[in-house]
Amino acid sequence: MLVTKLKEYRAKTNMKQDELAAKVGVRRETIIRLEKGQYNPSLKLAIGLAKVFEVRVEELFEFIDEV
Repeated sequence: MLVTKLKEYRAKTNMKQDELAAKVGVRRETIIRLEKGQYNPSLKLAIGLAKVFEVRVEELFEFIDEV
């Protein structure tokens, strides 16, 4: 299961979903699914998002194994 703080970081910077999507080269729908925990990002996308917010990937995403 994916736990994300993406929406929190985006809100802190007053960035819209479509703006973030354009910065990392994905569609807005991908950002929506990421924020809802419905999509696991590729390593490339996770790193790109972390760079946008100048944080480590681990600060944006946490993967929890479901038992």
